[in-house]
Amino acid sequence: MNGDIFMRPFDTPFGAVAFDKISNADYLPAFETAIGQAWSEVEAIRDNAEAPTFANTIAALARSGEMLERVAGAFFPLTSACTDDEMMDISVKVSEMLTEHSVRVSLDEKLWQRIRSVHDSSESAALDREDRMLLKDTYEKFVRSGALLEGADREAYREAKKELSQLSEQFGQNLVKENAGMKIYLGADDLDGLPERLVEEAAERAVSEGRAGEYCFKLDFPVYSTFMSHSSRRDLRERFFRAYSSRNSAGEYSSLAIVSRMAWLRLKVARLLGYDTYADYALANKMARTRSNVDALLRRLKDAYMPVQRAEVDAITDFARVTEGDSFVTRQWDYAYYSRLYRISRYDYDPESMRPYFKLDTTVKGVFGLARTLYGIDFVKRHDIPVYHPDVEVYEVKDIDGSHLGLLYMDFFPRDGKRAGAWMTDFREQSMLPDGSDVRPHVSIVTNFTRPTSSTPALLSPNEVNTLLHEFGHALHSLFSRCRYAALSGTNVARDFVELPSQFNENFMRRREFLDTFARHYQTGEPLPDEAVEKMVRSSQFGCGYDCIRQLMFGLTDMAWHTVTEPVDDPVAFELSVTDAMAAIPNECRSVVSPSFGHIFSGGYAAGYYSYKWAEVIEADAFGRFLEEGVTNRRTAESFRREILEKGATDEPDELYRRFRGRDPEPEALLRRDGVIS
Repeated sequence: MNGDIFMRPFDTPFGAVAFDKISNADYLPAFETAIGQAWSEVEAIRDNAEAPTFANTIAALARSGEMLERVAGAFFPLTSACTDDEMMDISVKVSEMLTEHSVRVSLDEKLWQRIRSVHDSSESAALDREDRMLLKDTYEKFVRSGALLEGADREAYREAKKELSQLSEQFGQNLVKENAGMKIYLGADDLDGLPERLVEEAAERAVSEGRAGEYCFKLDFPVYSTFMSHSSRRDLRERFFRAYSSRNSAGEYSSLAIVSRMAWLRLKVARLLGYDTYADYALANKMARTRSNVDALLRRLKDAYMPVQRAEVDAITDFARVTEGDSFVTRQWDYAYYSRLYRISRYDYDPESMRPYFKLDTTVKGVFGLARTLYGIDFVKRHDIPVYHPDVEVYEVKDIDGSHLGLLYMDFFPRDGKRAGAWMTDFREQSMLPDGSDVRPHVSIVTNFTRPTSSTPALLSPNEVNTLLHEFGHALHSLFSRCRYAALSGTNVARDFVELPSQFNENFMRRREFLDTFARHYQTGEPLPDEAVEKMVRSSQFGCGYDCIRQLMFGLTDMAWHTVTEPVDDPVAFELSVTDAMAAIPNECRSVVSPSFGHIFSGGYAAGYYSYKWAEVIEADAFGRFLEEGVTNRRTAESFRREILEKGATDEPDELYRRFRGRDPEPEALLRRDGVIS
């Protein structure tokens, strides 16, 4: 019978997902069975004749739904990494089923009364820290999911959540479908300035598309960003920019109406739950806690970086006028190109010249080596673990004592059916069974790095190495987890804390202690020269203003959507009202990010995009301890592992940070690193 493969743990090494035995036809019946099982388990907890206790209610609920977790853990990562039309159709149905199940559980009155009884009992005071955090998390999730609502408000909540789930699913599918069709064909006369490996890749893609003699540029970010920073053809840069920046803004896969509707429905949910705006609701269980705290951070960064951004744009405009004439005005499609040329002129630094030193497989070994140096762990490639696509590699991760830590899947290259960007996800989260046995995590890193060609291996830009370090930081957060309950383990922490391990890891991109271990020219074997690293570090501060303001625009756009109190009829004008005043380069083509802003409309970051800057402030301060005690100091790294990476959400994030750093974070660390203050 279809779906039977999910009825019990997979008969594979470490219980890895048996992708080689799963077909699309398995998922829907498996979800139907798993949801039925999960509800039966909830009913047994709800109808237990014994008085409610932490063990028979809170812990039992946390450990229920084993089959559902198994099916969802296999299915949902593939909806972003390896999907097709059939999977998308299944995903629509499954998302509706899961939303209905989730709302049914959260609004069950008898179950809620048991949870509230445990929460209010004297037993709760005697629980240890981790059990108290699970009780707090469970209680708050039910309250935040409508458990206190009655009558018509309950039904309104149920309907709003159902529609939000449908819209979020449609938004995500629009991203994938739009991305699959975004390609531009050029001729041989259109290639001036482009790196040879990009031209070769475009030629090979055109052949595969049946258009030999042309050059097919698929607008995945690695291709787009390289084209924009290298093409000397201003008309083509404008063409590429307008295509890329108008994603999901028109046509069959437009999401403009979706974002307006989702913002309104989220406000409705927040109001039902007693909050003024959705942002107030979303922030209540985050590190930041309140809108005023988020606003204060974003305002401080905006005030600090706006003058820096203005100076950077003025600098590249003056630079461009030397060759383009005094009438030259920097447009949106000019910044990347002239910024690169300016860096070459001022710092003698071109990121493209670094690529030959960052061969993908060598860089992966370097990242693994960094983890070995810091934490003593090791990575063993496995060929007996089923994968969902031939591109995927799997490694067993072993702790310093040789014990099994988990599995790490790595999926690096763009393809149809894979959304843009880079992310980390879990096929299985870490937890502990009641008998104390440790269920180790199965973690996946997914990126869209430039593919190898017939003559050149996959070579990474410094920015792509940074991306790998970032996602690897997330992976370590899951792999090191030592928690009893999956709900609190790994990356299941507050959104504004989850980016700490990932952004912390990016610091090593500037350190010779890391680069010297692996960066070699893929043809000559020559080590990355000292002067190349020095130039990279010296030039890294240029552009920090532009990049920071760009991120603040995203964060403020997110907060604007989630502080609305009235319907938004014109999403484009709405976003531009937030961002136009911050742009050092006028947005003359009225491009907006909202209709392709997957983070906040399909990725769980609603009223949470500020988290990247919040966490960046923290990680800059955290890395300060490594600078003080030694960048590769094993004792410092062990403290970071023990106090941050292993703990998940078993304590409040600010308390975890204080245990590692000995104090609260100091925002000046980020400003100092970026050269904004001395």
